[in-house]
Amino acid sequence: FSDEFKHEAVALANQPGVTIAQISRDLGISANMLSRWRRELETNGAKAFPGQGHARDEEMAKLKRELALVKRERDFLKEAAAYFAKESKAATK
Repeated sequence: FSDEFKHEAVALANQPGVTIAQISRDLGISANMLSRWRRELETNGAKAFPGQGHARDEEMAKLKRELALVKRERDFLKEAAAYFAKESKAATK
């Protein structure tokens, strides 16, 4: 992951009212990785993340987040359709 992505991920994790688990799930990365990035940034400051991140990794993480969102939406719509179908049957009796 790129330096910028890591900084943004840590900034999100440092916001009040959120957990590392929530942010890591939303970003499609492991909670351990996000915790490590947070420690590195606290320890090394501006010198943290000296490696060469790949934009491809960011795109993959973004696509995983979008897929997870679409799956949640699909599951919600399935449940809603089943509920309304059940209500419709009960109303016709």
